[in-house]
Amino acid sequence: MNLVPWQDVCPQYHNYQSTIEQASNITPSSLLELQPRLQAALKFFISDACQSKVLVVKDGDSLRYRQLIADSLHALGQHVVVTKDTSASLLFDQYTKQNNSAQTKAGLISQADGGILVTSTQAALSSLNTWGNIKALLLGASLDSMAIDQDSRVLHPPQFQSNFKLIILGDRDQLAEFDYADNDFRSGFMQYTEIESDLKVSEKNISTYFGFVNGLLKEHLPTYDLDSSAYLRLLQAGARETEDKQYLPLSIDWHLALLGEASSFSHDTVIMSDHIEAAICAKRSREAYLPERAIDDILEGQVVIETQGEQVGQVNGLTVIDIPGHPVSYGEPARISCVVHFGDGDVSDVERKVELGGNIHAKGMMIMQAFVSSELDLDAPLPYSASIVFEQSYCEVDGDSASLAELCSLVSALSGYPINQQIAVTGAVDQFGRVQAVGGLNEKVEGFYSVCKHQGFTGKQGVVLPKTNIQHLALSTELVESIKNGEFHIWSATHVDEVIPLLLNKPFKSEDEDSVIGKIAERIENFEKLELPETLLERIKNWFV
Repeated sequence: MNLVPWQDVCPQYHNYQSTIEQASNITPSSLLELQPRLQAALKFFISDACQSKVLVVKDGDSLRYRQLIADSLHALGQHVVVTKDTSASLLFDQYTKQNNSAQTKAGLISQADGGILVTSTQAALSSLNTWGNIKALLLGASLDSMAIDQDSRVLHPPQFQSNFKLIILGDRDQLAEFDYADNDFRSGFMQYTEIESDLKVSEKNISTYFGFVNGLLKEHLPTYDLDSSAYLRLLQAGARETEDKQYLPLSIDWHLALLGEASSFSHDTVIMSDHIEAAICAKRSREAYLPERAIDDILEGQVVIETQGEQVGQVNGLTVIDIPGHPVSYGEPARISCVVHFGDGDVSDVERKVELGGNIHAKGMMIMQAFVSSELDLDAPLPYSASIVFEQSYCEVDGDSASLAELCSLVSALSGYPINQQIAVTGAVDQFGRVQAVGGLNEKVEGFYSVCKHQGFTGKQGVVLPKTNIQHLALSTELVESIKNGEFHIWSATHVDEVIPLLLNKPFKSEDEDSVIGKIAERIENFEKLELPETLLERIKNWFV
């Protein structure tokens, strides 16, 4: 078991220190310069060689990104029309009757004649009839103009055509609906590309990223500059946003929200790391009502979570809570318990049986059971049955991130060895006992830390997580300081053999009879010796067989 040093629980970026110190001098640039894939797709789309009439671009479905595409096309000499609304009355030509003649008002599609119309996926999804008419125009058909009102209707309305190409922007969910509604989404009629949401960290890319940040400052916060400490704190906050130290976020809205709030804490024209930290803390405070209520329930004993002592068959797992209408996910420890009794070897997943467990959770349970059965190497079925449950959980549980914790509770219940309640566990296991990466690490660790903080530190509390998840750690400043001070700890693991000794203070398997596997085998052997003899009734029945 490896104790993770505090330097590894938050990104440091020491290798890029010289670039960080010179960041304010880097020439401002736009997001488009960080999107070579998008630029190549746009250049081909407007070329004569491209026969496709529609380019679908995955983005955040924001007018800001539509304008970014339009600016790029303008720079390439294209005539571009950008929609702010997607109603049919704006897209198509309209007419009104004046002095027995029809006066036509050109819609956005006609205005894009000879050029490109940039719109959102909502234009295609607003109604199938609207999208059908747009496709007809793209294929060269003529359509009747729309009457502005009932009184303006004429028997033969004027028709219109438009020789244009269409760029549609939308997020994943919208594009999934679009794909479902139109089979041409995957055909040659449409092309596809993405506005990439993150950038891999490298010496060159960090310099380009700082140029992007400087470009945002110049356009949206022209009176402010960042000092070198602020650039470093922005990198660390970005790692938290992407949940990976190896990537930087490219969301314009995220950067403007953070830097805009940080500027409100600055009393001059320079934004420093303290101002960014204050903005992060202010945002967390605004969104902290539900997480704090969860802590209150634990402190008041309404929800039982123990962070001291030992218990057989009980372990602190870690969960991430998503509440509809709440802007962020937050971490919360979950008490996972296991009890055993004489039986046929079945391990009962209570969550699954009551239909509160998802398919991935059930898969993780079965993998965990397969590993334990393999390690026991029995000639006959296990003479015990077990029941594993998330205590005081009233909503669906899914994912395999609790399978390591469930395994620990199972072997504890089977062996009778207690689990240290000062340590929480997260991680998935495979059939060979290897500990695998899971998601939501920062929220999970911070959730257990908050409970330990309010119930009182012992100096031995902490979290066990997969070693492969270390690159995803970007913990809060408060928690990093606590790890520095030895109040809280992070351990990384690659195999179950490393986790069990820490939690149960016994080796998982060895020649020693005190090992967990050895103790389970001893209990099985004792059970077989104590099997009840054949009863008189059974003897009589056997005489007639």
